[in-house]
Amino acid sequence: MSSRPLKAAVAVAIAGAFSLTAAPAQAAPAADADPWAALTATYAATGKYAYEPFAPTGGYARTNTCAPKMGYHYVNGQLLADPAVDAAKPEALLYEGGSNPSTRKLVGVEWIVPDTAVTAAPTLFGETFFHDTVLKVYSLHAWIYKTNPDGLFTALNPKVTCPA
Repeated sequence: MSSRPLKAAVAVAIAGAFSLTAAPAQAAPAADADPWAALTATYAATGKYAYEPFAPTGGYARTNTCAPKMGYHYVNGQLLADPAVDAAKPEALLYEGGSNPSTRKLVGVEWIVPDTAVTAAPTLFGETFFHDTVLKVYSLHAWIYKTNPDGLFTALNPKVTCPA
């Protein structure tokens, strides 16, 4: 069994405990050395899409094109049209699996901002978005449902496969 669900549960429990403590109004937020704690909102917002049939009902359009080392991108057009970056509202869900959508498994999420909507690369979780000059977007991947040996926020995940 993967340790990610356990990490997510621990992160939620810790976040809940900290939210019950009072902090002085002038206290500056501490830099979060553990991105898993910061990803709690992402898990809470996207966990329901682990069951692939829920993705279209959440506004994420299915695709039948599998990008190698990324999977199938299900993009929410309404979120894509808004250049705001919100941890709880990734513009795309990433799935891997067969050509039958109902058999696909959620492996990650992606935030996408058109490069015409901002003057500089956005950041989230202390990570700077990658600029794709071909697609004319900035993007940030988070492999929160399938481990990426190259890194949590690396664009490509060598463990993600497409059907032959």
